[in-house]
Formats: sequence, C-alpha cells, structure tokens
Amino acid sequence: MSLLDLLESERKTIFIDGAMGTQLGAAGLEMGGQNSVTNPDPVLAIHKEYAATGIDLMITNTLTMNRVNVDAHNVGVDVRAVNLAGAELAKAAALPGQYVLGDISSTGKLLQPYGPLAEDEAYAAFKEQAALLAEGGVDGFIVETMVDLREALAAVHAVREASDLPVLASISFNTAGNGGRTIMGNTAQDCARALAEAGACAVGANCGSLDPFEMAAVIALMSAVTSVPLIAQPNAGKGRLVDKRLVFDMPPATFAAGVEACVKAGARLVGGCCGTSPAHIKAMVELLGGAAA
Repeated sequence: MSLLDLLESERKTIFIDGAMGTQLGAAGLEMGGQNSVTNPDPVLAIHKEYAATGIDLMITNTLTMNRVNVDAHNVGVDVRAVNLAGAELAKAAALPGQYVLGDISSTGKLLQPYGPLAEDEAYAAFKEQAALLAEGGVDGFIVETMVDLREALAAVHAVREASDLPVLASISFNTAGNGGRTIMGNTAQDCARALAEAGACAVGANCGSLDPFEMAAVIALMSAVTSVPLIAQPNAGKGRLVDKRLVFDMPPATFAAGVEACVKAGARLVGGCCGTSPAHIKAMVELLGGAAA
C-alpha cells in the first residue's frame, strides 16, 4: 500500500506524530533541523519513540531546512546534507506500515511587497528542498506551519513540480474567530479551498495560537468548503512564558480530548505540534484508535 492508497482508503482516522523541536529542546539541544546532521542520535531516538505509539505518518526533522532560511539564519549546515539526513533518520525509525512525510515550511521571510523575498525565489527554494527529500526516499510531503497562504501555495506548487508524490498542506492560525485567520489575514475557508485547488491531497491546520479545542472550530470551517481529507495538528495548549521560556503544558489526556473534538469537526489526519510528546501522541492514538480501523 502506498501513502496515497492510505489516504484514499476507508480508514476513518490516520495518525501523525508530534513535535520534534520542543522534544529536542527538552533534551537540552538547540531546536532545529540542523540536529539531523549535528546530533543525529537524539533525533533518531525521538522518531523511534513516536513510531512506537502506533502512528501512521512520521514527519522528517527538516521543517525550515530550505536554502533561504538556512542562509538567512546562518544555520551552518549544507542544505543537501541536512535534508538527506532528515529523510534517512525518519525512514530508519519507521516501522512496517508507517510512512515518512518530508517536512517543508516557511522561508522565514515575507513575500514581496510586504517583505524582501520574491515569490520565484521562495518557489526555487521549496522545489530544491522537495527534490532532495524525494531523493532521500520520503513517501510524500507536508507543507506546514505556514502563516501566509501565498507562500504555502508557492510551496505546494513547487513540491508538485519537483515530485509526483502526495503533498499535504497545513496552515497556522492566529484566531479561530472571524472566520479563522492567519496573522496575514487569510481565512480558514480561503486556505482550504486554495490549497486543495493547488493539488494538496489533504489540507488543515497546525501550530499557531490555538489550543486543540479552538482548532476544532477552524476544522469545522474548512470542512464546509472542501471534500479533501482534513488535518489537525494542534499544540499542547497555548504557549506561555515561564522564566523567559515558552512552555506548553496541556496534559496528554486533555490534548487527546481536544484532538477528538477536531475529529468530530471533520479532521481525518491528526497529530501534534509544539509541546506535544510521545505521551501526548500515545494518548491520542489510544483514545481514537478504535475508530481508526
């Protein structure tokens, strides 16, 4: 069975893994995809912990490892090496029947005219990263944690140009009210429609400023305008500053209940984002697993 076969199957619920960055932070490492090269063993260990929870989809540790972001932040890794390493580690951890999604996210710069980055430059960076992840053997892609619909669309189009593997697309929302809005003002329904029309085989929401129960309201809005499968990957509650550190402290059981609300609102692919751990994903799988078959 291919990833596309799974997405087109009768499975009611498909499980995705949880946060990588905050797990690396908890292990005392700097968060980021560079760890796939500089600290591969902890990355592999986290992937394996998620694999053991019973997920279906594992996401590579390559979130912002596109050339624009790597160069702008002086990350100090080779773009080719870090993406191939990210794919290799996730594949090494995946159990039989689990699929690996190549993770692609923002360039970290606003597109013109709001910022300095030309859209074709962003497109080229996404296309390069997608080609590298495909070379690394991923089963598909997820474009996620995007706050600008234009940039998300550039990424989806670039991925589809680089590979014929399935691409999922997820947006980060700042509010569940007023139609569900990104910080750029894009509405949930506009995002769902546009990303599906661009060729994403699943669309949804992740990260952002919403807790899991608020994300359910965004999923309900999306469900009203598209028939493609919907994704919900909320944070473990809302982040709050504690001693100058951003903390997400929603317990696993509460998180799982929030994800259940997302499923009731229409989500089919569910996982976790910032602050979630293997314990959160295990609680989610245990709560909803009976409905997954």
